[in-house]
Amino acid sequence: MRVAVVGFGQTPFRTKRKDKTHPELAFEAINVALEHAGLDMKDIEAVAYGSMDPFDGIYCPERWDATACGLEKPVMKISTGGTTGMTTALAAYEHVASGLFDVAMAVCVQRVGECVDAQPVLNTAVDPIYERHSGLGAIHVAAFQATAYMAKYGATEEDLAWVSVKDHKNALKNPCAHIRMDISVEDVLNSRVVCSPLKLLECCPRSDGAAAVIFASEDVAKKVRDNPAWVVGETTISDSYYLGDRPDFADWDSLAIAGRRLFRTAGVENPVKDIDVAELYSPFTIQEILELEALGFAEKGKGKDFAKEGITFPDGEMSTNPSGGVLCTNPIGATGLVRFGEAALQVMGEAENQVDGVEVALSHAWGGTLQFHTLALLSSRKKLR
Repeated sequence: MRVAVVGFGQTPFRTKRKDKTHPELAFEAINVALEHAGLDMKDIEAVAYGSMDPFDGIYCPERWDATACGLEKPVMKISTGGTTGMTTALAAYEHVASGLFDVAMAVCVQRVGECVDAQPVLNTAVDPIYERHSGLGAIHVAAFQATAYMAKYGATEEDLAWVSVKDHKNALKNPCAHIRMDISVEDVLNSRVVCSPLKLLECCPRSDGAAAVIFASEDVAKKVRDNPAWVVGETTISDSYYLGDRPDFADWDSLAIAGRRLFRTAGVENPVKDIDVAELYSPFTIQEILELEALGFAEKGKGKDFAKEGITFPDGEMSTNPSGGVLCTNPIGATGLVRFGEAALQVMGEAENQVDGVEVALSHAWGGTLQFHTLALLSSRKKLR
């Protein structure tokens, strides 16, 4: 069954949303999504709820958010690390694609600002026997990627800094973005080193907030709005749990495999020509470069030049993260859903930083120790070919 996104809502993301409780954040995002779709809560037939409980410091937050999320309806709880938001989106999508429901909602909530143990929580993603004692976290594995890529392809710290400049400029046009400031390459290079070679302005924040996406069957979508974003492809992949098993941190091979699988099933023959915009999950500057290459938007070793040459800016050939991306907003368990929703808005022509002429958009999330990837394609057409 054909399925489309008919509504998207998100809260403003901040370091700490002290003005709202956990359920109130969920309620805020849901109300925006319902208003965007022109629907009421009674129209929602099923809910997929996503959160990374350890980052909230709350056990089973869906129980607290039950009233706000309409969890008296059929519900599925999702928690898959950094991919939680995208996995939640695909769970709601499958609820409708299966024919079980006509309208389903994905909602994700995260309050990282209340968790004093966020870094130790990230440390639990790595193997507990051989690797965890070294204190590895997300920032460390990203630094591995950066040093490996720089050694293999000759990238410079300035090349990485341009990615940060681009994302921060984009975030200035997004009122929901957490970090909104105009910065230069020099600002990035002069910011303090967090984990060499990555600087502070090359690393994502910890954000509080929520997001919601509403999916509808073809018949309902046609009635709800005249510009739905059709889901034309999705896939997931998982790599080895052990970092030591990865052959080369300079190339993201598992993502490349997932990308080829997605493009083959969706009918994408040339990613650069067939896809207009990408919302990539890149909480560190190096990762956008690796993702562009893995997904076929750039040749290996060439992605480092894309931001500097303007290719990934909103008016460039391969606009990437026009929302400001994860580098400027990261409510961990909800981040992937924001990527999905922002991609849908681009297809609808309603994004805050709208790219001209978008017909096809890609959304992506990764999780764990670089091993999970989730991808989805959205289009203004029901099928690409």
